[in-house]
Amino acid sequence: MATPVPASADPDPAGPDLAQPVAAADPAAPPVDDGRVPSGPPATTKSPDGWTLTISAKDEVQMPSAPLTTAISSREYIVGGVFNGALDGPGDSPKGVFEVGYQIGCGIDMSTSNGVSLTGTAGINPSIGVFGLDFPNNAAEGVLPGIGGNIGGGITVGLKPGIINMVPVTKKEYKGAAPWVSISNFHVKIDGCVGESFIRSYATLTKSTDEGDAILSWYGVTKKI
Repeated sequence: MATPVPASADPDPAGPDLAQPVAAADPAAPPVDDGRVPSGPPATTKSPDGWTLTISAKDEVQMPSAPLTTAISSREYIVGGVFNGALDGPGDSPKGVFEVGYQIGCGIDMSTSNGVSLTGTAGINPSIGVFGLDFPNNAAEGVLPGIGGNIGGGITVGLKPGIINMVPVTKKEYKGAAPWVSISNFHVKIDGCVGESFIRSYATLTKSTDEGDAILSWYGVTKKI
Protein backbone atom coordinates (compact mmCIF):
# COMPACT_ATOMS: atom_id res chain seq x y z
CA MET A 1 0.00 0.00 0.00
CA ALA A 2 1.48 3.35 -1.05
CA THR A 3 2.18 6.09 1.53
CA PRO A 4 0.63 9.46 0.60
CA VAL A 5 3.12 12.22 -0.13
CA PRO A 6 2.24 15.66 1.33
CA ALA A 7 1.52 18.34 -1.22
CA SER A 8 4.11 21.04 -1.74
CA ALA A 9 1.71 23.62 -0.34
CA ASP A 10 1.29 21.74 2.93
CA PRO A 11 3.72 22.64 5.79
CA ASP A 12 6.20 19.98 6.69
CA PRO A 13 5.54 18.99 10.33
CA ALA A 14 9.18 18.10 10.85
CA GLY A 15 10.55 21.11 9.00
CA PRO A 16 12.37 24.11 10.51
CA ASP A 17 10.54 26.82 12.44
CA LEU A 18 9.73 29.54 9.94
CA ALA A 19 8.49 32.09 12.50
CA GLN A 20 9.71 35.60 11.74
CA PRO A 21 12.10 37.12 14.32
CA VAL A 22 10.67 39.93 16.43
CA ALA A 23 12.57 43.20 16.20
CA ALA A 24 13.99 44.49 19.45
CA ALA A 25 12.08 47.37 20.94
CA ASP A 26 13.69 50.79 20.62
CA PRO A 27 15.25 52.02 23.87
CA ALA A 28 13.24 54.65 25.65
CA ALA A 29 14.20 58.20 24.75
CA PRO A 30 15.98 60.12 27.50
CA PRO A 31 13.68 62.41 29.49
CA VAL A 32 13.51 66.01 28.35
CA ASP A 33 15.07 68.49 30.77
CA ASP A 34 12.19 70.69 31.87
CA GLY A 35 14.45 72.76 34.11
CA ARG A 36 12.91 71.66 37.40
CA VAL A 37 15.32 71.55 40.32
CA PRO A 38 14.85 70.44 43.92
CA SER A 39 14.69 73.13 46.56
CA GLY A 40 17.04 73.14 49.52
CA PRO A 41 15.73 72.44 53.02
CA PRO A 42 14.21 75.36 54.94
CA ALA A 43 16.52 77.65 56.91
CA THR A 44 15.56 78.81 60.40
CA THR A 45 16.98 81.09 63.07
CA LYS A 46 15.82 82.74 66.28
CA SER A 47 16.43 86.41 66.96
CA PRO A 48 17.43 87.89 70.35
CA ASP A 49 13.96 89.42 70.77
CA GLY A 50 12.29 86.00 70.61
CA TRP A 51 11.19 85.83 66.98
CA THR A 52 11.69 82.71 64.82
CA LEU A 53 12.50 83.38 61.16
CA THR A 54 12.11 80.70 58.46
CA ILE A 55 12.72 80.65 54.69
CA SER A 56 11.56 77.91 52.32
CA ALA A 57 11.08 77.44 48.56
CA LYS A 58 9.21 75.19 46.13
CA ASP A 59 8.44 74.70 42.41
CA GLU A 60 11.87 75.93 41.31
CA VAL A 61 12.84 76.02 37.63
CA GLN A 62 16.28 76.82 36.18
CA MET A 63 16.42 76.30 32.41
CA PRO A 64 19.45 77.26 30.26
CA SER A 65 18.55 79.47 27.31
CA ALA A 66 20.37 80.73 24.22
CA PRO A 67 21.67 84.26 24.97
CA LEU A 68 20.42 87.16 22.88
CA THR A 69 24.02 88.21 22.25
CA THR A 70 24.75 84.80 20.64
CA ALA A 71 28.21 85.05 22.24
CA ILE A 72 29.69 81.77 23.44
CA SER A 73 30.97 83.57 26.56
CA SER A 74 27.44 84.57 27.67
CA ARG A 75 25.19 82.43 29.86
CA GLU A 76 21.44 82.97 30.16
CA TYR A 77 18.81 81.11 32.18
CA ILE A 78 15.03 81.14 32.54
CA VAL A 79 14.19 80.82 36.23
CA GLY A 80 11.19 80.64 38.50
CA GLY A 81 9.93 79.45 41.86
CA VAL A 82 7.93 80.31 44.96
CA PHE A 83 9.82 81.59 48.00
CA ASN A 84 8.19 81.93 51.40
CA GLY A 85 9.17 83.66 54.61
CA ALA A 86 7.62 82.97 57.99
CA LEU A 87 7.99 84.90 61.23
CA ASP A 88 6.64 83.84 64.60
CA GLY A 89 7.10 85.67 67.86
CA PRO A 90 5.73 88.10 70.43
CA GLY A 91 4.77 91.69 69.92
CA ASP A 92 3.51 93.72 67.00
CA SER A 93 3.34 92.58 63.37
CA PRO A 94 6.90 92.23 62.03
CA LYS A 95 8.28 94.24 59.15
CA GLY A 96 11.43 94.26 57.07
CA VAL A 97 12.75 93.24 53.63
CA PHE A 98 12.49 89.91 51.81
CA GLU A 99 15.12 89.65 49.04
CA VAL A 100 15.13 86.87 46.44
CA GLY A 101 17.59 86.37 43.60
CA TYR A 102 20.14 84.11 41.96
CA GLN A 103 23.87 83.49 42.08
CA ILE A 104 25.68 82.51 38.87
CA GLY A 105 29.17 81.07 39.25
CA CYS A 106 31.65 81.12 36.38
CA GLY A 107 34.76 78.92 36.26
CA ILE A 108 36.89 81.41 34.27
CA ASP A 109 36.23 85.15 34.02
CA MET A 110 36.93 87.19 30.89
CA SER A 111 34.64 90.13 31.70
CA THR A 112 37.27 92.19 33.54
CA SER A 113 40.28 91.26 31.40
CA ASN A 114 41.42 92.25 27.91
CA GLY A 115 39.85 89.11 26.49
CA VAL A 116 41.53 87.90 23.30
CA SER A 117 44.06 90.37 21.87
CA LEU A 118 46.61 90.31 19.08
CA THR A 119 50.20 91.39 19.66
CA GLY A 120 52.81 92.00 16.98
CA THR A 121 56.12 93.61 16.07
CA ALA A 122 57.49 94.89 12.76
CA GLY A 123 60.88 96.37 11.83
CA ILE A 124 63.06 97.47 8.90
CA ASN A 125 66.79 96.69 8.65
CA PRO A 126 68.61 98.87 6.05
CA SER A 127 72.10 97.96 4.73
CA ILE A 128 74.65 99.30 2.24
CA GLY A 129 77.13 97.31 0.16
CA VAL A 130 79.80 98.20 -2.43
CA PHE A 131 80.77 96.47 -5.65
CA GLY A 132 83.60 96.71 -8.20
CA LEU A 133 86.51 95.99 -5.82
CA ASP A 134 88.54 93.74 -8.13
CA PHE A 135 91.89 94.82 -6.64
CA PRO A 136 92.77 96.03 -3.16
CA ASN A 137 94.05 99.45 -4.37
CA ASN A 138 91.11 100.23 -6.65
CA ALA A 139 88.29 102.47 -5.50
CA ALA A 140 84.75 101.19 -5.30
CA GLU A 141 82.79 101.50 -8.55
CA GLY A 142 79.34 101.68 -6.97
CA VAL A 143 77.22 101.45 -3.88
CA LEU A 144 74.47 98.85 -3.56
CA PRO A 145 71.78 99.70 -0.93
CA GLY A 146 69.75 96.95 0.69
CA ILE A 147 66.77 96.67 2.96
CA GLY A 148 65.27 93.85 5.03
CA GLY A 149 62.36 93.46 7.37
CA ASN A 150 61.01 91.33 10.18
CA ILE A 151 57.47 90.72 11.38
CA GLY A 152 56.34 88.84 14.49
CA GLY A 153 53.03 88.35 16.21
CA GLY A 154 51.05 86.43 18.78
CA ILE A 155 47.68 86.00 20.44
CA THR A 156 47.12 86.79 24.12
CA VAL A 157 44.10 85.49 26.02
CA GLY A 158 43.33 87.33 29.26
CA LEU A 159 41.79 84.95 31.79
CA LYS A 160 41.03 85.47 35.48
CA PRO A 161 39.83 83.15 38.23
CA GLY A 162 36.11 82.52 38.40
CA ILE A 163 33.56 84.97 39.76
CA ILE A 164 30.08 84.80 41.31
CA ASN A 165 27.49 87.14 39.83
CA MET A 166 24.67 88.20 42.17
CA VAL A 167 21.35 88.85 40.40
CA PRO A 168 18.73 90.22 42.84
CA VAL A 169 15.24 89.77 41.39
CA THR A 170 13.33 91.71 44.06
CA LYS A 171 13.74 93.31 47.47
CA LYS A 172 10.25 93.21 48.88
CA GLU A 173 9.42 95.48 51.81
CA TYR A 174 6.86 93.63 53.88
CA LYS A 175 4.74 94.06 56.98
CA GLY A 176 3.27 90.82 58.28
CA ALA A 177 4.23 87.34 59.37
CA ALA A 178 4.20 85.56 55.98
CA PRO A 179 5.99 87.42 53.16
CA TRP A 180 6.34 85.61 49.84
CA VAL A 181 7.77 86.06 46.34
CA SER A 182 6.63 84.19 43.21
CA ILE A 183 8.91 84.27 40.13
CA SER A 184 7.89 83.05 36.67
CA ASN A 185 9.75 83.07 33.33
CA PHE A 186 12.44 85.48 34.56
CA HIS A 187 15.70 85.73 32.57
CA VAL A 188 19.09 86.10 34.27
CA LYS A 189 22.48 86.18 32.55
CA ILE A 190 26.22 86.62 32.93
CA ASP A 191 28.75 87.75 30.29
CA GLY A 192 32.44 86.98 29.89
CA CYS A 193 32.13 83.44 31.23
CA VAL A 194 34.35 80.63 29.91
CA GLY A 195 33.97 76.97 30.84
CA GLU A 196 31.35 75.54 33.16
CA SER A 197 28.80 77.70 34.93
CA PHE A 198 26.70 77.09 38.03
CA ILE A 199 23.45 78.64 39.23
CA ARG A 200 21.48 78.59 42.47
CA SER A 201 18.72 80.63 44.06
CA TYR A 202 19.04 82.57 47.29
CA ALA A 203 16.72 84.42 49.65
CA THR A 204 17.40 86.77 52.56
CA LEU A 205 14.77 87.61 55.17
CA THR A 206 15.35 90.67 57.34
CA LYS A 207 13.19 91.58 60.36
CA SER A 208 13.74 95.16 61.43
CA THR A 209 12.91 96.98 64.64
CA ASP A 210 14.01 100.29 66.11
CA GLU A 211 16.54 98.38 68.19
CA GLY A 212 18.07 96.00 65.64
CA ASP A 213 17.82 93.69 62.64
CA ALA A 214 17.52 89.92 62.45
CA ILE A 215 18.85 88.57 59.13
CA LEU A 216 18.47 85.03 57.77
CA SER A 217 19.78 83.74 54.42
CA TRP A 218 18.80 80.61 52.50
CA TYR A 219 20.48 79.02 49.46
CA GLY A 220 19.03 76.64 46.90
CA VAL A 221 20.54 73.55 45.32
CA THR A 222 23.44 74.30 42.94
CA LYS A 223 22.85 73.29 39.31
CA LYS A 224 25.74 72.79 36.91
CA ILE A 225 25.23 73.84 33.32
